[in-house]
Amino acid sequence: MYEHTLIGLDWGTSSLRATLFDSTGHIDQLRHRPWGIRQLPEGGFAAALTQITADWPMLPILACGMIGSRDGWHEVPYLNLPTTPAEVGWALARINTTDHRSLYLIPGLRDQHGPDVMRGEETQLTGTLALRPELATASTCILPGTHSKWVLVREGRITAFHTLMTGELFALLQRHSILATGAAISDDEAFMNGVLAARHSGAKGAFSQLFSIRTLMLEGTLAESSVSSYLSGLLIGEEFRIALEEGWTIDQYPVQLIGDATLCQHYHLAARGFGIELDAPLEHAASTGLWQIARCAGLIRSTP
Repeated sequence: MYEHTLIGLDWGTSSLRATLFDSTGHIDQLRHRPWGIRQLPEGGFAAALTQITADWPMLPILACGMIGSRDGWHEVPYLNLPTTPAEVGWALARINTTDHRSLYLIPGLRDQHGPDVMRGEETQLTGTLALRPELATASTCILPGTHSKWVLVREGRITAFHTLMTGELFALLQRHSILATGAAISDDEAFMNGVLAARHSGAKGAFSQLFSIRTLMLEGTLAESSVSSYLSGLLIGEEFRIALEEGWTIDQYPVQLIGDATLCQHYHLAARGFGIELDAPLEHAASTGLWQIARCAGLIRSTP
């Protein structure tokens, strides 16, 4: 049995995930609580940390995500691009907890040319490059979510990224616009039709196609229950249209999905609508990234 060497936290806006690592970097225990930075238990950040790590040994704690934001426990300045995973590890902020533990916070990244920022995704990217080192030479990584990220990696460095508020826009239009229809079903055909509408929208973009969803529904071409799928396809398809137009993807460089399998599946389907074949998504990049950053920072002993 291997000894424990690190506690990793993925602490975002809506949830807290804690990982207990052994000395080889494998996950020994995993705990999850609905304690994002805006939904904390009584006692705040300190109480949440004490409760989720109860009965675990006194080890260095490394945290990524919104916990290091202005609204988190302690704000950690962003690192400007370009940067490497090692440089992320060298810029940790340390705070002492009420139970005398050392908590290290990972900085987010800033692309000053956007300007654009991220917190948490830098850890997923670090894990991705550890799991698939061949991506470090030149690749594009897609991290779907409420705020989707398209990240360019060149020669081992994160050189640029772009955020698209696809998930948030989808939620707003689905619930609070003329496109809100109530009950919805998953309709792959309607989704792909939305993707293709975005692809063929040209310079006008998908924004010019939004009201056409209402028209298709009124004409009976698109069922009310399929509006949600069509809208999703249109918005995700717009991401790919922009990416190709702006050169975020290049034919000879791989494109890697990172994140939740269900959400990534939608991006996998949308990519096919643009003639792009993607590999399977990497789902456990964050935990791998926490381990790698801890090693770069010297928080744990190197293993053979």
